[in-house]
Amino acid sequence: VVQIVLWYLDSGCSKHMTGDRSQLINFVQKFLGIVKFGNDHVAKIMGYGDYKIRNVTISRVYFVEGLWHNLFSVGQFCDLDLEVAFRQHTCFIRNLDGVDLPTGSRGNNLYTLSLKDMMASSPICLLSKASKTKSWLWHCRLSHLNFGAINHLAR
Repeated sequence: VVQIVLWYLDSGCSKHMTGDRSQLINFVQKFLGIVKFGNDHVAKIMGYGDYKIRNVTISRVYFVEGLWHNLFSVGQFCDLDLEVAFRQHTCFIRNLDGVDLPTGSRGNNLYTLSLKDMMASSPICLLSKASKTKSWLWHCRLSHLNFGAINHLAR
């Protein structure tokens, strides 16, 4: 199962933050203060952790109780010597070598990164075994095709 995790790129956000504690690894539970949003609401920063997507780890992502969205801080990326570039329909995060890291898109005047994560608990079938009766059934259905060719088709 592939889970799509949506992150907003926010130039007004001082730190990376999420309201979903389950997305963070190496979590440190510690009250770090409060954060004030543009609508004057406040929320508690209840700790921080790392966010890992494939082979990229984004460190020190705050867990903000009650936050409904995931926010990436443009400033925090720039502090790591990463380049954040915005175009009409896309945005890019690049390292100093010019290698694109996550690439995002623009919708409703907001730039977002849609990160795909494989669910760890997803059951995957890696082996399938046919019985003699099923093999014989397919042999007949496929105009008596030889069993080697049927096995090749099954791959």
